[in-house]
Amino acid sequence: MDAIETASASSGAGADVFFILMGAILVFAMHSGFAFLEVGTVRHKNQVNALVKILADFAVSTVAYFLVGYMVAYGVNFFVNAAVLSGAEAMEGADFAPQGLTLVKFFFLLTFAAAIPAIISGGIAERARFWPQAMATAIIVGLVYPFFEGLVWNGNFGFQAWLEESFGAPFNDFAGSIVVHAVGGWLAFGAVILLGRRNGRYTKEGKLVGFPPSSIPWLALGSWLLCVGWFGFNVMSAQSLEGVSGLVAINSLLAMVGGILASLVAGRNDPGFIHNGALAGLVAVCAGSNVMHPAGSFVVGAVAGVLFVVMFEASQRRFKIDDVLGVWPLHGLCGLWGGIAAGIFGLAELGGLGGVSFMSQLIGSLAGALYAGFAGFAVYGLLKVSVGLRLGQEEEHRGADLSIHRIGANPEADIPPR
Repeated sequence: MDAIETASASSGAGADVFFILMGAILVFAMHSGFAFLEVGTVRHKNQVNALVKILADFAVSTVAYFLVGYMVAYGVNFFVNAAVLSGAEAMEGADFAPQGLTLVKFFFLLTFAAAIPAIISGGIAERARFWPQAMATAIIVGLVYPFFEGLVWNGNFGFQAWLEESFGAPFNDFAGSIVVHAVGGWLAFGAVILLGRRNGRYTKEGKLVGFPPSSIPWLALGSWLLCVGWFGFNVMSAQSLEGVSGLVAINSLLAMVGGILASLVAGRNDPGFIHNGALAGLVAVCAGSNVMHPAGSFVVGAVAGVLFVVMFEASQRRFKIDDVLGVWPLHGLCGLWGGIAAGIFGLAELGGLGGVSFMSQLIGSLAGALYAGFAGFAVYGLLKVSVGLRLGQEEEHRGADLSIHRIGANPEADIPPR
């Protein structure tokens, strides 16, 4: 009987390992979406930099999260032998699930953590120095992000317990509208402000000068890759086969569609707005995708699509914030809306599953935005005064590709004809 129970437990763990691994691979693939979205949006002379920066940031994120970040968030370190890590042997003070389940959970959550610098990358594109951004990535993924991640997803410091005791329910952020997207967007806000505007972006009179995207097809490819991977991002946040729900999938789908249609109308058929509108809907639905009715998710996504279009235009024209990909409105504001919206459309009275509190959602959402906004100015402000953040004027004019990597996107085209 014991052998049967052991085999059954092992089979369950193995299924969960495979399930979470597939989620990790899908979200890892999303990072190529971040890269191509940036490649298509920046000018041609900065395309190589976008590709290298996001891949390098993922590598730096992995090291920082493995050595420090995961321990900060969940109290787990990996400095034990492989038998203990894989769950084959027990060790006092170390709790590792069988068949390496803890390890694939790390991989899955790493892909979330590494999304933070990928989000920031889009805002600071075309004029940021390479190594200072790598340093910022290490600080953010090693310390800044895991602190808030553990607060919400691991119950650290009693934050969730206090919300539940005070308002009847903890803060529900199922897949990271706040923990990942709002935190990433508000960190980027500080970086963008401190970095300053690109040269030539505004005239002396303050009028916006249009910098058209280098490639709509690359931009669209990035959006498609992100949309496909997002179903792993949301659905597999259950982190077990037992906890998975088709409701999360259909809510993600309806929110994405709502974002597309709303941005199609609000953005007057602009392809950049349409492809980012899909992402706006997905950003917003993450928090409440496990509790909302699909109709509510559609509304949440549609509001996010309009919010992105309106605030992208306002930030560029009225506030003169040179956020290249619009990551603050897309992730910062749409993520903030999604966290709060879960406390509205997740209520049983509006067709949701209930178990949420509007006040908990409001406090948790604002806490994430305020924390990340302060941290963004602190981290990038420290780097600005110590090592500098920005390329020189001549380097920026030449482009990050040649200035940093000494090669352009089409090297043969740069060779003069013989």
